[in-house]
Amino acid sequence: MATKKTGAKKKGLLIVESPTKVKAIKKFLGSSYEVAASNGHVRDLPKSQMGIDIEHGFEPKYITIRGKGDILAELRKQVRKADHVYLATDPDREGEAISWHLMAALKLGDSGAQVSRVTFNEITKNAVREAMKHPRDIDMNLVDAQQARRVLDRMVGYEISPLLWEKIKRGLSAGRVQSAALRMICDREAEIDAFIPQEYWTLDVLLEVRGEKHPLVAHYYGRGGDKVTIASKQEMEAIERELKGADYVISEVRKGERTKKSPLPFTTSTLQQEASKSLNFSTQKTMRTAQQLYEGIELGSQGTVGLITYLRTDSTRVSEEAVAAANTYIRENFGEQYLTEAGSNAKGDARKIQDAHECIRPTDVNNTPVRVKEFLSRDQFRLYQLIWRRFMASRMAPARYETTQIKIDAGKGEKPHRFTVSASRTIFDGFLNVYTDEEDQIEKNTLLGGISQETVLRFQDFDGKQHFTEPRPHYTEASLVHDLEAMGIGRPSTYAPTITTILARHYITKENRNLYVTELGEAVNRMMVEAFPQIVDAQFTSNMELMLDSVAEGKVRWKTVVENFYPDLDQAVKTAQEQIEKVQVQDEVTDVVCENCGRNMVIKYGPHGKFLACPGFPECRNTKPYFEKTGVACPKCGKDIVQKRTRKGRLYYGCIDNPTCDFMIWQRPVAKACPRCGSLMLQKNNKIMCSNNECGYVEDKPRDEEG
Repeated sequence: MATKKTGAKKKGLLIVESPTKVKAIKKFLGSSYEVAASNGHVRDLPKSQMGIDIEHGFEPKYITIRGKGDILAELRKQVRKADHVYLATDPDREGEAISWHLMAALKLGDSGAQVSRVTFNEITKNAVREAMKHPRDIDMNLVDAQQARRVLDRMVGYEISPLLWEKIKRGLSAGRVQSAALRMICDREAEIDAFIPQEYWTLDVLLEVRGEKHPLVAHYYGRGGDKVTIASKQEMEAIERELKGADYVISEVRKGERTKKSPLPFTTSTLQQEASKSLNFSTQKTMRTAQQLYEGIELGSQGTVGLITYLRTDSTRVSEEAVAAANTYIRENFGEQYLTEAGSNAKGDARKIQDAHECIRPTDVNNTPVRVKEFLSRDQFRLYQLIWRRFMASRMAPARYETTQIKIDAGKGEKPHRFTVSASRTIFDGFLNVYTDEEDQIEKNTLLGGISQETVLRFQDFDGKQHFTEPRPHYTEASLVHDLEAMGIGRPSTYAPTITTILARHYITKENRNLYVTELGEAVNRMMVEAFPQIVDAQFTSNMELMLDSVAEGKVRWKTVVENFYPDLDQAVKTAQEQIEKVQVQDEVTDVVCENCGRNMVIKYGPHGKFLACPGFPECRNTKPYFEKTGVACPKCGKDIVQKRTRKGRLYYGCIDNPTCDFMIWQRPVAKACPRCGSLMLQKNNKIMCSNNECGYVEDKPRDEEG
């Protein structure tokens, strides 16, 4: 560290990332300090080139980001007036790297000022002042981990994207995490398309209980202790015939108690998932709103207050001070019985937690959602309320339920038919007093009081229902984030920009929360799987994250990771350049004649897929939707069924006479009527199935059609 200059008394200078933090932190530190903001990164790799000297040890070529010159000039002025510069950028790898870049851009090593790194997980007076008591040097292991990630992502993007431009369409991009995420979505779509529903039936029996207004509804289980699946209506009717005139006897009533543990406090990933499910927030909106709550909100007489702790964390750890404050609040507002017995709700994880952070929690539990509501926007309030309630719930006692399991036998023989009833009621709400999720909100079976093995049951009626098995659901932002984290792909802080990018590139589209692959996304994924299988391989991407964690721990040199990665990437690009054919996505001539100039229109490729355009552009600018005929007649009006895309790019099949005829279906139709009911038949992988769900007819596709 450099020695201090003599002369006029100088102030300490604290540099943060966001200007929003400046006012609050200045108030905490008083007149002895100046506080300034870098507005995020000040140096990065150039956009005009890869910016990595591959021939000389993969050295990055950093330049000042355009537009940051004035900010750096102002910071240099303030550095000259300071005797101690504190770099207080965000407490993660990215923040550590920004501090390192500031050190270089401001030439702090030659400034004569002492330079220190400080971090705090919340913008509060105590946290900031405590951080100032523990300055340290920049952690070069964290910096190197960020450099490795940046260089790897740049290599993938700048090596593969030009190939996508050449082979498919200009303006496309590939990414180390985004390409793996796209493949996951494509694989799920393929799984759903190939799924063949299987028919099954459920059978309930309605039983009269003396003294009860409503009948007892019992569900068919099987024969004796063996579970039986009813595969068809015929099987169900056979069971009903066997039970005609049978007595229904309660063979067992088992009462018990179960507990539901309080949830863990939020991490970045779980906050994104829950905000998506509960508030319908996109991952990007969640992170943007959480950033505002973290940086500080003007709370009237309190001034600017950071309402939550740092929003980028993999940890569920809670500080002792926060535990004590939460316990006091719970004791005073709910009672001693609502306190959790456990010291901390945090649990271990086999993967490396990125930083020794806390969970995402309120900085002051006394700033209840109701108390701060008038100072927050609607989105800020809803997200803050979610965080506050989840944290308080994590410090509260489990909920307890009284459960009743009833077994009812009917029919004769060693293995009579068995029906079951499950019921429960809450006997202590615990954490549910402040926080419930979708599962908790579902009404459970009402418990029938006074039922015992001696209770007489009288048959009223059967209630049989047909069902079909369903494939796994389409990905939503919440479920994609869950699976990305579970598979170790990327880090929670990268999920929002990853999803935002593949939406912006029109690789996927979002409808009613579900994510669907567009035609463009399918083309990009096919090329990535064929040419760069490692890049889109989940296990490879996960292993790379573990390598980056090893860099952060100082166990591996960051350039070693890059040196091992680049040669395979470079060879794959060269091979793909030679072997992969250009995707024919535009300028395919059709028999559709332009009504304006008489030319045959051609197929072009836009953000949402194919469309027809006049080749006489720019003289003739006529365009039309492109509809691929299926050769199947519309069951409503007899005209052609054609392949279409929704406005957001999702594939479906509809009548060419839309909107006059509103027929549409999601699966590809085939030119054959169902032999059982006469309905339209649909193609599902190597099967053909009836479009009428109540029919359920399925047959193998003829061999000559399977190609």
